[in-house]
Amino acid sequence: MAKITTFFLDVGGVLGTNGWDHKSRELAAKTFDLDYAEMSHRHDMSFGAYEEGKLTLDSYLDRTVFYRPRPFSREEFREFMIAQSQPDHAMLALMAELKQKYGLKVVITSNEGRELVDYRIPNFGLDKLADYFIFSCFIHIRKPDPSFYRMALDMNQVAPEEVVYFDDREMFVEVARGLGIHGVWQTSIETTRAALTDLGFTTAKGTAP
Repeated sequence: MAKITTFFLDVGGVLGTNGWDHKSRELAAKTFDLDYAEMSHRHDMSFGAYEEGKLTLDSYLDRTVFYRPRPFSREEFREFMIAQSQPDHAMLALMAELKQKYGLKVVITSNEGRELVDYRIPNFGLDKLADYFIFSCFIHIRKPDPSFYRMALDMNQVAPEEVVYFDDREMFVEVARGLGIHGVWQTSIETTRAALTDLGFTTAKGTAP
């Protein structure tokens, strides 16, 4: 097996919470007394463009929430939305440990809108962990488009077999594996530790981190 030199890391569901998934939107609908079904319908038609950097957050909110007058402010809703992003300190520490021990390159490969990126990078400490960032809002392509993964490989000049890709979405991992990338479907930190052991990664203690 070729030597693994690079980790491609998703953010939501791997290094922290999913920033604006259905659970967060359900909570928003309950908190702000919104019609969740209508909000979800509008979200589905707009969020892809936001993650691809083709809409600002304000434009997304115009379409999904503020298409009619509301008894709360845009700033209140934005603050609520951003607050759903919480780091996973255990996973961040694990990746930092492995990077240091094995001299790995760490690349963030995530579907994110720009305002969420601007929040997550400093608040998750991603600027200290990652060597490069490939966010959908930067390159205007979203996973699971194979072009996203190919671009990440090209930009970092690594062969697929040199890369391990971590994501909480099974289909995204399957697409990466189809390109020859090692894939880890993260369902918990324990399953990720087991997958790392299978790939030959251990901590200084001699066991999977």
